[in-house]
Amino acid sequence: MVCTDITMEDLITIHHEMGHIQYFLQYKDQPVSFRDGANPGFHEAVGDVLALSVSTPGHLKKIGLLKTVQDDYEADINYMLSIALDKIAFLPFGYLMDAYRWSIFSGETKMDDLNKKWWQLRECLQGISPPLSRPKTSFDAGAKYHIPANVPYIRYFISVILQFQLHEKLCEVANQTGPLHKCDIYQSKEAGAVLGDMLKLGSSKPWPEALEIITGTSKLSASSLVKYFKPLIDWLKANNTGHRVGWDMDTCPFQLPLQHDLLAILQKWPETATSNGNSCGTGFSLILVLCTVKYTFSPYI
Repeated sequence: MVCTDITMEDLITIHHEMGHIQYFLQYKDQPVSFRDGANPGFHEAVGDVLALSVSTPGHLKKIGLLKTVQDDYEADINYMLSIALDKIAFLPFGYLMDAYRWSIFSGETKMDDLNKKWWQLRECLQGISPPLSRPKTSFDAGAKYHIPANVPYIRYFISVILQFQLHEKLCEVANQTGPLHKCDIYQSKEAGAVLGDMLKLGSSKPWPEALEIITGTSKLSASSLVKYFKPLIDWLKANNTGHRVGWDMDTCPFQLPLQHDLLAILQKWPETATSNGNSCGTGFSLILVLCTVKYTFSPYI
């Protein structure tokens, strides 16, 4: 049972949860061992794919929750910015949660440095510092439920990338020809059939094969995410001209090649998602940092 309020947040949440339920229903005829998502990120992404359509002003008007829709450039930017603050701003945190644990499991981070490592990642990837000096005897990471409960977190990071990739292809199947941020696959039987074909597999096939059913490729890619937010990226570039964006990287414990352009890096992903030799980890983390530094934490947010 879910106790909801009549709010936009709960409308999105309920569609996310219904995505999980629809996945359960679709793979119910699989052997017990295969009654699961293609990978954990898929289960999280399915509901969010639905939410990308549900949250559009056009959809809200279609179902009677909005009387009118302001259809102009400023409204589009405001809408994409609200979505970016939910999706893009989450990516650094979604990555560092398991990057932190992996560093402990590998032996890179010693027991005496648990709190130090946590704040190094928070400062480097998110630009967040503790309000007070934190002693090494503290365990601030434990305030996040998933850490002490041993719940893997990379699934949520993957789901953000994946949901935009699925969204773009489902929009194509639904014959939606407008910009991605306005696409609504509501009542498209064609899109539903393609999505259902993937969901029915459960975990009976390797996840790249499940991905290929919808997207035509077995590779995870952030290009759809970039395409979705391209108007916002252009707007932020124009409006940030002459302004310093981000935080003082001199105090960051890692070296980040910030001279690279976000768009170029994302368009080349996943080729860049390999070890680049810096202590911040992989090309994966570069995507996160550049998203955050150059575009999310702007003077206009």
